[in-house]
Amino acid sequence: MLRPYDLLNNILIDIEKGIRKGVNSSILARKYSLSEGHIRRLFRFAFKQPIAGYIRSRMLAASLDELLKTDMNILDIALNYGYRYEQTYIRAFKDEFGILPGKLRKTKQIIKIKPPLHLISENKLDEGILFTPEIVMVPGFLIAGNSNIIPFKNSVTLAPKAAIKFWENDRKLINNIRNPNIYIGFTCNVNIEAENSEYISSVQVENFNDIPEGLRTYSFEGCLCARFRYIGQHHYYDLSSKRAHEMYEKIWMFGNDKNAKYAFYNGNL
Repeated sequence: MLRPYDLLNNILIDIEKGIRKGVNSSILARKYSLSEGHIRRLFRFAFKQPIAGYIRSRMLAASLDELLKTDMNILDIALNYGYRYEQTYIRAFKDEFGILPGKLRKTKQIIKIKPPLHLISENKLDEGILFTPEIVMVPGFLIAGNSNIIPFKNSVTLAPKAAIKFWENDRKLINNIRNPNIYIGFTCNVNIEAENSEYISSVQVENFNDIPEGLRTYSFEGCLCARFRYIGQHHYYDLSSKRAHEMYEKIWMFGNDKNAKYAFYNGNL
């Protein structure tokens, strides 16, 4: 099986090559021996948009060449790009560009198109992809979980072990979890002299009522954050020190970019 970076890169190439051949998620799924649902989920997670919408936008963008550079009638253009009826193409064109194809042909006005997507080679890890972060506003929230004092030198091995231990055991004791399928690992109280930090393996909770004794609680104020997304060919339980180090290294580089105005907060970006 292709690694995530190569698979996604090949899919983007296949879409561009197949624009006039009716490429779709079903065709791509068959080519790579994957389910159509998997292709759709992977594409949406990686590029934050549905694959069907992206293919449609790229087909309509490609059709501009024939619309603006030839005298081909609109029905023939529609047929070239997978539309069985002229009116279906015209409606899709208007939705995409805000103008009818016939009017664009006359006015030659500037329109905005969706360019081809590209993967950045710097995002490629040995067995996965770490995408350039989005800057998001995170509303205030509460967490509860286990507190772990972890030496810097062992963080990439001990943090995942603490996460698994919490997820399989103490998480089940918390009754008011807000997002039960989301794990939160929070590093705080960094002690440079002792060369360690506190790592809270946790989940988000509705409130601090009825939290089991011995669990650590922490509240976050709303703030701007950098959100990284990772795709890898492995279960979280198989997150090795090598894989974790690759991710942390790229995140650290982002946080220490002299041309950016980001800062690490208690050891977290």
